[in-house]
Amino acid sequence: MGLDIESLRLLLAVQQYGSLGAAARSLSISQPAASARLRSMEARHGLRLVARSPRGSMLTEDGEAVCTWAADLMNELAGLEAGVDALSARRRGDLLIAASLTIAEYLMPRWLAKLQRELPDVHAGLRVVNSTDVVAMVRDGRVHIGFIEGPTAPNGLHMQQVGSDRIAVVVRPDHPWAWVAGGHAQPVTAGELAATALVLREPGSGTRKTFVRALGAEPNVALEAGSTSALVGAALNGVGPAVVSEVAVRTALADGSLVDVPVALDLHRPLRAVWRASERLRSPASELVAIASRPLPHPDLTLTSP
Repeated sequence: MGLDIESLRLLLAVQQYGSLGAAARSLSISQPAASARLRSMEARHGLRLVARSPRGSMLTEDGEAVCTWAADLMNELAGLEAGVDALSARRRGDLLIAASLTIAEYLMPRWLAKLQRELPDVHAGLRVVNSTDVVAMVRDGRVHIGFIEGPTAPNGLHMQQVGSDRIAVVVRPDHPWAWVAGGHAQPVTAGELAATALVLREPGSGTRKTFVRALGAEPNVALEAGSTSALVGAALNGVGPAVVSEVAVRTALADGSLVDVPVALDLHRPLRAVWRASERLRSPASELVAIASRPLPHPDLTLTSP
């Protein structure tokens, strides 16, 4: 019997929360059921994936390796599901959207809910890929509208800024850089960042492009993944400082499990809607861009009209 998706989801949740009980609650299953699922997975493959103790559950070296592959698989699965949805939307002739991971996870659901209230007959298909792939899909005409983040505007496309966000460098409270966050030292320099093994998104992502441009050098990589949750989980488990969108770690920052490290770099970036230069932006894509451009009353992102 091969790997099952739900067991992999559970292992990723243990990585993220550092506790089997918290992981079970996040997946709406009981702790005994979660424990049995993990034991079955370990027995099936002859691996010890999770080390349990009174203080919580930590992934073993094998568990970390499996999580790295599982995160990529979940990203591909999400892309498959979004692609099937997009294909269905194409058959109905409705709105096809491509969005980068941060926008798709933290902003697009709110935007699409507003669009549905304003245009209830519109069916949207969403493809979640990195910013480079969003641009390629817009250029190829595979989608009507794209949403990206990053420091540079792509050539040959119409675009409109719909807001901005900030990339954060985050660490566990026991990391030496947490001392900087308390105001006890100067911000971490570009040289220190370049010399440190970091947890990063994959090349082609808007987050990675923004960071590399600000750093002025190729970073030292401790872990690279296409999943924001995998990066956050890696930081929580001490793999290394993680470079992620601030909105992705707001809960961890609020509860103190991660610390936002001051750095001597400007890591703000614009969020943009992009569409083909040869086409006029039409409804319902124009309505979605208008919704995305409206200021929203929450502290996670600075969404202001350009």
